[in-house]
Amino acid sequence: MKIKSFLAKPFAGYIYKQIRKGMETAVQDQQTIFNQLIKAGCKTDFGRDHGFDQIRLHADFVRQVPIRDYEDFRPYIEKIKQGRHNVLWKGQPIYFAKTSGTTSGVKYIPITKESIPNHINTARNALLCYMAETGNTKFADGKLIFLSGSPELERVGGIPTGRLSGIVNHHVPKYLRSNQLPSYTTNCIEEWEEKLDQIVAETINQDMTLISGIPPWMQMYFDRLTERSGKKIGELFPHFSVMVQGGVNFEPYKAKLMESIGRPVDTIELFPASEGFFAFQDSQQATGLLLNTNSGIFFEFVPAGEIFNENPTRLTLDEVKVGENYALIINNNAGLWGYNIGDTVKFVSLNPFRIVVSGRTKHFISAFGEHVIGEEVESALMDAANEKGLHITEFTVAPFISTDAGKSYHEWFIEFEEKPDDLDALSKMIDANLRKKNVYYDDLISGNILAELVITPVRKNGFIDYMKSIGKLGGQNKVPRLSNDRNIANGLQPFLQP
Repeated sequence: MKIKSFLAKPFAGYIYKQIRKGMETAVQDQQTIFNQLIKAGCKTDFGRDHGFDQIRLHADFVRQVPIRDYEDFRPYIEKIKQGRHNVLWKGQPIYFAKTSGTTSGVKYIPITKESIPNHINTARNALLCYMAETGNTKFADGKLIFLSGSPELERVGGIPTGRLSGIVNHHVPKYLRSNQLPSYTTNCIEEWEEKLDQIVAETINQDMTLISGIPPWMQMYFDRLTERSGKKIGELFPHFSVMVQGGVNFEPYKAKLMESIGRPVDTIELFPASEGFFAFQDSQQATGLLLNTNSGIFFEFVPAGEIFNENPTRLTLDEVKVGENYALIINNNAGLWGYNIGDTVKFVSLNPFRIVVSGRTKHFISAFGEHVIGEEVESALMDAANEKGLHITEFTVAPFISTDAGKSYHEWFIEFEEKPDDLDALSKMIDANLRKKNVYYDDLISGNILAELVITPVRKNGFIDYMKSIGKLGGQNKVPRLSNDRNIANGLQPFLQP
């Protein structure tokens, strides 16, 4: 046994015990964090504007602080960029995480001295839980790759600014630096395909043991390695045993990724964002991701159907129920207050508090009143694909609104590994699955208002080429599963299968 894997064992055991203790105190920990955040927030511009000195209970907070998205925070962010201190949190942020929003343009999310451990330690804890549960520590001795954005930082208002994955790259512990790939120079390449070629060149002859990234970009990496070597990933990297992923639902990509590997490997799912690291897979045996209840974030949960109401119900952790769809609202020690991150979650367990990510609040189809969400389309498609033995590379769904005598319908743009012979049979199966999951959609079909869904095949690498055409290839960019308009559908037209 080598030194890193040897030393990892006792540390993994210690952290694993601490996390299991935290499972028992989650509700109390959330209350403690709430009190700490309000106390610190009193001394900020935001706290003075919202009467933090009058807040004692969560009900007081709900009255004083409305739910906001980034646009509502922008005036405060602008003050920070102008050099002001104590705006959203004490002092100034140590970083801005730069991210692109679909409606807000470039967003600058503050990261503070107090909040950076949440981003750094949670990924570490996920790996340590895995080590403690499985006993597999050998991967710590091999080469590890994190497919991420550039670590190069610019300055905005004097504050170091860049992609979250690039910021986190600066905090990789020294003991892992010698294991980490790609090189700093390669990681700084902005153009994704050039960067990918260089990553392949640097890793193809290495002893890769852990690979991490967003699933569609890991698939591109695997495809490029196989093209270059003629081997499946599991053969090319015989000691590769752990795949870490996050950013999108893993299930639609899992079958193809595993086929590319050619043998089973363990997987660890994460739920990170620029605004915070919210949950992580703590067990290979249990369903769902453990909510990060003691890491500087106070969570609120809004029933998903109420998120766009003027005064929605805002629940705390002790009030949630299993199986309900909630919009996730965060308050944290980076100065985000009542912040709607745009994701929806469902609890699969309350002891401990484990969740699954069910979709995006703004990614849905309700052009006809059906309010279909991401979880429903992904499940409907994957159930059909598994039954038919199909591998799905990528997909997105948009409404088609008829302007003539024909009926409107949902149009599914799907890139198949191999196009099925009978698309009509597949579309009927997916449609039936979706009708079982969404009563409103079922009513529209039954009432002869909507026609059954239509599948439009996308050519091989069509989604990659589409993302390239809009300047969003690689990094942390993802194809939205659902749109309430035809913008993505129209952009995909040059990339359809003949």
